Amino acid sequence: MLEINNLITSVDEKTILNGLTLKVNPGEVHAIMGPNGSGKSTLSNTLMGKDGYVPDSGSVTFKGKNLLEMEVEERAREGMFLALQYPTEIPGVNTNTFLRFSVNAIRKHQGKEPLDSLEFVSQMKEQAKQLAISNEMLTRSLNTGFSGGEKKKNEVLQMSLLQPELIIMDETDSGLDVDALRIVSDGVNKLRNKNRSFIIITHYQRLLDYIKPDFVHILSNGKIIKTGDASLALEVEKTGYSLSND
Repeated sequence: MLEINNLITSVDEKTILNGLTLKVNPGEVHAIMGPNGSGKSTLSNTLMGKDGYVPDSGSVTFKGKNLLEMEVEERAREGMFLALQYPTEIPGVNTNTFLRFSVNAIRKHQGKEPLDSLEFVSQMKEQAKQLAISNEMLTRSLNTGFSGGEKKKNEVLQMSLLQPELIIMDETDSGLDVDALRIVSDGVNKLRNKNRSFIIITHYQRLLDYIKPDFVHILSNGKIIKTGDASLALEVEKTGYSLSND
């Protein structure tokens, strides 16, 4: 699904990603851990095409297509989704309306008929109920005045409605209490299937207690220095990031 080869990205003339290589197959969950400044968020921003994150060299393909040639909205329409560490507040844009237009943009790209308001609201409320999202929250401006937990639940609601094929989660667990973490994790786990892949970027083992990864990668100085199974995250919890390839 996603293949990254020798990716080098500089930000403000400083090399952050330094030859990163990673392959993600359909249905796999990959966790990426690393200390601050190791390049975790730069990786997610580069993959999604954020301004200022144009690679110096290397290649990235998504479903066999050159990802680096796509605009941000093309990447989203093709099935990529980024759950942000700090979701953006958009005053004046109703959450319900934002979600409906987003869903119908994806449906149009897929050659499907758009959902009318009644069809969409029915689907949205069903998914929102599972995430303990109130109807009142759905009528407010997007993320405006939301708590950290509400913002993260809203991100999972977007995933549930948009049904992306590759979900990148950039420190989604940041700022969540135990109850919110469990609700968000349950929502993510319900989305797992043989065709959908995840890249979960996190500092902490605790998220991986709820969302079990197939692979754990340690990122340091812009490249992956070690890969293992879920037990690698436990090793990091005990010893820190002083790991090598040995």
